[in-house]
Amino acid sequence: MYYLAKFAVLIYFKIMYKLHFEGKENIPTDTTVIYACNHRSNADPPLLGCGARGRFAFMAKEELFRNKLFAWLIRSLGAFPVARGKGDTGVIDTAIERLGSGRSLMIFPEGTRSKDGKVGKGHTGAALIAVKADKPIIPVGICYGEKLKFRTPLTVKFGRPIDPEEYCEISDTPNPRQLVKLKNRYMADIKLLVEGEPEASDDTKEDKADE
Repeated sequence: MYYLAKFAVLIYFKIMYKLHFEGKENIPTDTTVIYACNHRSNADPPLLGCGARGRFAFMAKEELFRNKLFAWLIRSLGAFPVARGKGDTGVIDTAIERLGSGRSLMIFPEGTRSKDGKVGKGHTGAALIAVKADKPIIPVGICYGEKLKFRTPLTVKFGRPIDPEEYCEISDTPNPRQLVKLKNRYMADIKLLVEGEPEASDDTKEDKADE
């Protein structure tokens, strides 16, 4: 069921969009990972899932589980509910349990969809889970133009894995400042994947010319 659904979704996206994947060689094959991705549309989880290795899990707002049939479908695809804005700490334990059971985890650290396509500041949830589970983070950029339309060129870019131990001491109670540093790293990588290198200012160009 899982892999059949994944294959069907991939074919659908290949027909709908000019879909390409970049950097899949960056995904480790010997461990589950946390995919930290920018968020632009409701299509992001299945788009990311089509390029991700193996089975995966992702958080979905609890309202989506009210319809029993739809709840069964998204649960079979790896979704688990999260109560947004209610301080649902149990979701962290569920995420760690999924990682330990052989499923990689999708997280959209901006917390909401971007209206202009630019990458926001993000939150530390992915960092917290990575440190507590001791799992690498794969930054991901979903890249396309202003709107996602029929036959839009669309690229899903997978960045190099980030070892949380380089930023935080692996612990059940991580240092908040270290978590922020880790968060800043993966958000910077996501931004680079989506928006590319920032253009140099006129002053910077003049300085380089003087050199």
